[in-house]
Amino acid sequence: MTASPVSRALDPLKFRDPLVTAKGERRADVALTGLRTLWFNTGTLCNITCRNCYIESSPRNDRLAYLSLAEMRLYLDEIERDAHPTAEIGFTGGEPFMNPDILPMLEECLARGFRVLVLTNAMRPMQRLAEPLLALDQKLGHGAGARLTLRVSVDHYTEAGHEAERGDGSWAPTLAGLVWLARQGIDLAVAGRQLTRETETAVRDGYRALFAARGIPIDADDPARLVLFPEMDATVDVPEITQACWGILRRSPDSVMCASSRMVVKRRGAAAPSVLACTLLPYDTAFELGTTLAEASGSVPLNHPHCAKFCVLGGAACSAG
Repeated sequence: MTASPVSRALDPLKFRDPLVTAKGERRADVALTGLRTLWFNTGTLCNITCRNCYIESSPRNDRLAYLSLAEMRLYLDEIERDAHPTAEIGFTGGEPFMNPDILPMLEECLARGFRVLVLTNAMRPMQRLAEPLLALDQKLGHGAGARLTLRVSVDHYTEAGHEAERGDGSWAPTLAGLVWLARQGIDLAVAGRQLTRETETAVRDGYRALFAARGIPIDADDPARLVLFPEMDATVDVPEITQACWGILRRSPDSVMCASSRMVVKRRGAAAPSVLACTLLPYDTAFELGTTLAEASGSVPLNHPHCAKFCVLGGAACSAG
């Protein structure tokens, strides 16, 4: 491994105006081409505290309250009523399996014919629901291809690397949960971190060896099955994305996550849930678009460091497809 390069602090003049960059150029924005993935944040409470959690989940952070089954149904009804092209429902947290309504919410989405993706650490909150989760998967999770997928966060392919992010003692229960899911035949993916000191080839080779040793049927070369996310630090300098960048980078705005997805959250003390532009910006009110999917159908200015580093330059996305 080589040492990580020294990063510069973010220029304080950047990402201040939603319309123009610090250099006065027209900022890039992204239109919603069709709501293909709707995310539900089930709440920010989690059984562990990770060192670099973008949403600051922990056993004490309840800034985003538990979303209820009834609240979720309103958005599924809106999808049906307005004929949105939504094929996938994603659940994130916090740890989704801490939400008391999680299994009924999964069942509701599956029964309505959606593909369902759940992001989990596969630790005790999931494991204590092992029997009903397996029963739900056998009842509704399969069909024409797997329709229920659990994506397990394994931040590194080594115990030391994983626990540097997720805390001492987190490796063994996560791997136990991952192995249990594999043995039950539940559709699986793994989310890892692309650490700056390692090449993607080295990282995928490391996970490949881990999967082989544990009998986990995941193709480490499949970017949809082993999803490698770039490290996110909003304090580190990153270029702003202008309208001209699409041509320079040979990227289409349609390829960016907010062209096809939105996220629903319930802020603590709020009367109703809100719809956000992005899964990565749960607390930034500039990315809060309204309380309904109809209100959240407008364009999104790429006015945050995560927009640049994660989505445009990193090419990452949270959905399964």
